Amino acid sequence: MTPSDFLARARGHWQTLNAREQTLVFAASGLVALALLWWVGIAPALNVLRQADARQRSLDDQLQQIQGLAAEARALQSRPAINHDEALRALESSVKQGLGPGAQLSVAGERATVTLRNVPAAALAQWLTQVRVNARALPGEARLVRGAAPADASGATWDGTVVLTLPPR
Repeated sequence: MTPSDFLARARGHWQTLNAREQTLVFAASGLVALALLWWVGIAPALNVLRQADARQRSLDDQLQQIQGLAAEARALQSRPAINHDEALRALESSVKQGLGPGAQLSVAGERATVTLRNVPAAALAQWLTQVRVNARALPGEARLVRGAAPADASGATWDGTVVLTLPPR
């Protein structure tokens, strides 16, 4: 059946309906059209509008975080450069003070490898920040495994290695 045959047949059937049936069919078609308009056009737009405030707050929070990180990056860039030997001394000092006996440092050129054994997670996080700021060392690689926490420890510990890149000589 071609579309023109279908239209001709539908017109013929429409003509056989009485006025009341034609009105009901027309009203039902209008109702379906309004429902379709609501589901396709209006409801999604209202949903976006309802979520707009929450999305705006989330984006504002992200913007503040990015601006904070940008300010921190500018502050780090504005600090005077240190040479390799000063960075190495600062790194050695931070390993002894920040990580304690659970860490061992080995240096090869501009790369320093820190081996960790049962180092508390909080101490590791603080140490990484301190090393970045004071020794200008950048973490290049980390292979960490959550360690078995001693009975008297309340937090998680880490085992593994962290490879840092020191400033060039």
